[in-house]
Amino acid sequence: MPESSTKFRFPWHAVLIAALTIGLLWGFIRGANLKEVWFHIKSADPVWIAAAVVMTMFGFFVRAWRWQALLWPLGAVRFRNSFRTTVMGFTATNLLPGRLGEVLRPYLLARAESLPFSSALATIVIERVFLDLASILLLFGVFLMMTTVVVDDSLKVIGALGGLYSVGALAVLILCAGHPERLGRWAGRLAALLPGRAAEAVTGFVRTLAEGLAVMRRPAPFIASFALSVLLWLSISFGIWFTAKAFSLTITPVDSFLIAGYLAVGVSIPTPGGLGGFDWAFKKAATDVFNVDQNQAAAAAMVLHAVAFIPVTLPGLFFMWQDRLTVRSMKRVKASVKAHQGDEQ
Repeated sequence: MPESSTKFRFPWHAVLIAALTIGLLWGFIRGANLKEVWFHIKSADPVWIAAAVVMTMFGFFVRAWRWQALLWPLGAVRFRNSFRTTVMGFTATNLLPGRLGEVLRPYLLARAESLPFSSALATIVIERVFLDLASILLLFGVFLMMTTVVVDDSLKVIGALGGLYSVGALAVLILCAGHPERLGRWAGRLAALLPGRAAEAVTGFVRTLAEGLAVMRRPAPFIASFALSVLLWLSISFGIWFTAKAFSLTITPVDSFLIAGYLAVGVSIPTPGGLGGFDWAFKKAATDVFNVDQNQAAAAAMVLHAVAFIPVTLPGLFFMWQDRLTVRSMKRVKASVKAHQGDEQ
């Protein structure tokens, strides 16, 4: 009998993600009384929840403005396209596995604005590697200085290390922006020590990062993008605080800075729509640091997750319908991007 042209591959990645999601959800609901959780959800103040929704959507406007600032050295980008593609990218990440939105967002914008895709993708790397992390660490430092909560020594150590990271990362980025050839030499030395696929991954990442560093050569766009990044994380933090107010949690605006950092870690876990990771992270911070009742914390986490998920997903689906984007076409985008990157290497 002729051999089949296709070989069965066990979906290890899907199984791992499913197991991780189930484990995080179990950690989230463990110890909670679901009847009590539902009671707290029904008793939440809808006015504060509505304020959290408004703050969430404001955050996406800020994301679009920040992206415009990052892309300024490449050319003027229309806000309409920056906002629409940002919303569609986050919707894809919320609904589909593999963080597809991180690739879809720059692809759609590059097509709409006639920009080089690799350069648009590079700005996403700058957002994630420096701007978001530096902003989170900055607000975390403010929390450590202003909170009235007794903070564990380990958090203080993390805060000190985070401050060093921010300063060091900024220095390295400025150095590499002015001398991109140094970045290439460092990457070449590192790649020489790694096996084939790892070396290709490092080389591709560094090339993308080097293109994104174009903004660092222009002080004004970089300063604007960093200021907008801080504003973005302030809006996220105030969305958290508004939700906490809806449940009468003893959490201050400054305390929400710490919870935002926990949530950033939670959503970095590659589960669909942050399921499990987002909820567990909020509950962990609320109960361990601020001594919130487990049932109240679980209820607030579920509502906050809905606040972060639904307001962006609904317009995102509408924009996708307008652009006739389907799951199949988005997967083709991801495949074509991988092929393009492979050809470059």
